[in-house]
This record gives sequence, structure tokens and C-alpha cells, in this order.
Amino acid sequence: MDWWGPTTNSLSGNRYVLVITDRLSGYVVAKASPTNTAQDTARILMEEIILVHGSPDTIFTDKGTHFKNKLLQAISNLVGCKHIFSTPYHPQTNGQTERWNSTFVTQIAKYCNNDQTNWDTFLPSIVYAYNHGIHISTGFSPYQLAFGRQPRHPFNPPASTFIFSKPHDYWTQVITYRNTVLKQTKANVLHQQQLSKNRFDKNRSHPPFVLGDLVWMKILVGRHKLTARYIGPARIIQILSPVSFIVEDDNLQQFQAHSNNIRRVYSR
Repeated sequence: MDWWGPTTNSLSGNRYVLVITDRLSGYVVAKASPTNTAQDTARILMEEIILVHGSPDTIFTDKGTHFKNKLLQAISNLVGCKHIFSTPYHPQTNGQTERWNSTFVTQIAKYCNNDQTNWDTFLPSIVYAYNHGIHISTGFSPYQLAFGRQPRHPFNPPASTFIFSKPHDYWTQVITYRNTVLKQTKANVLHQQQLSKNRFDKNRSHPPFVLGDLVWMKILVGRHKLTARYIGPARIIQILSPVSFIVEDDNLQQFQAHSNNIRRVYSR
């Protein structure tokens, strides 16, 4: 889940879009909003996801104040879902949603007027096209994976025949179809992930870090072009994953850092 914006005020007063993506299917829900407060986040999450599709097992967001707050924490506890936060200043952690953001911005720019004040008018149509298109990584559309059946498009000709089936028979067909599709999707995704990993590893490597290592931390905000790119040294005090760490500086301040944003300190 991620907020996109701010952008030009639409004629409806909207400036932001809350994007909610199902991690398994890639199915997207995107709602325009005038503001991006914690109340807006909670309202859209409740009305568009929880009350329509049920409670998610896990919510994955960044650490923005519209996500990391007591209201969203209370909702998560109420519906019984776990809230996980991404690594700061590392958008690749939430790459699926970030990818959608870049996709829909490109599409909206093609259709909105010169003043860009009607962009939210085209948002539902672009979401529809995205959810019903075949994705290379899975081999299926997000709609198929989310709902376990082929979509019926509004532009398709009406069916000339209809086969009635017993409710139990229909449910069995849905489960069989869904299991088959998910099995094939898993194989497709693993294949695409391996291809991406091979491309990534060819030009980049993550140096191994251990507890107690001294590192330089990359300055990610507020840096002048002529000032140093790194500060520190800081010491690694906790390893969250092979690429994510908690570091502590000389003032005992702690930060979460990705391996892309730290460099080992070498003694002379």
C-alpha cells in the first residue's frame, strides 16, 4: 500500500492516489483523494478492501505518518492483520506498488487535458485495463488470480448459451481452476525472478556484513552537491536480513539501512 502524489488539483479536488496491491495476484485498487492523511488511509482501506474482500493477512507499507500511526495500528489489531514496514529510502522493497505507480502515471498523461485537471476521471479505466491485462511475470491477468475465473468484459458479445450447474459443482470448478492457475503462476513468477536476479547479480553484489562492523551511511536527504555523500562511522547492531540492518552512530541514534546505502569502513 502506498500513496502517490501530490499532483495537480483535479476538478474534483483530488491530489493524491492511494494504491493498494495484492502481492500474490498483482490486483490493484487505486482511489483518488484530496488529502493523504491517516484518516484517508484508514477510510479507503476499510471501505475498498476490508468491507469488500475481507481482512488481509498482512499490510506492507513505508513508514510515512499516514501509515505508521495509532489509527492504522488500531484497525490492524481490530481485524487481525499484521502491519510490516519497508526499509526507509529503499523503494525497491515495495517494488510491486512502485511499478504500478510508474505505469499508471504514463497512461494518465496520455489522456488527461492540457491543464491536467481531469486525471482522476481516467483513473478507474486505467486500473481496469491493468487488472485485466496478461502480466509477463505470472502469465495471467491479476483478475484471474484474484477471483479464480476468466473476466467477462463489458465489450464482449453476450453469450448465446448458458449452462446451469449446481452451486456445489460451480464451487468445485472454481477451486480446481484457481489451484491450477496458482500452481502455474508460481512457476512463472519463480522463473521471472530468477531471470531478474541473474541480470541484477551480473552487475551488482551485496558485500557481507556482520554484527559490530563499522560502516559509512549514505546521506539520502538534505545533502548539498558539494558536501560529503556519507556520514559516520556507525556500527551494525542488528541484522534484519542479509540486506537490511540496524546501525547506531556515536550519538546512540539508531537507523534502519539497506546494504545499498552503507559502505564498509576500512582502517588505514
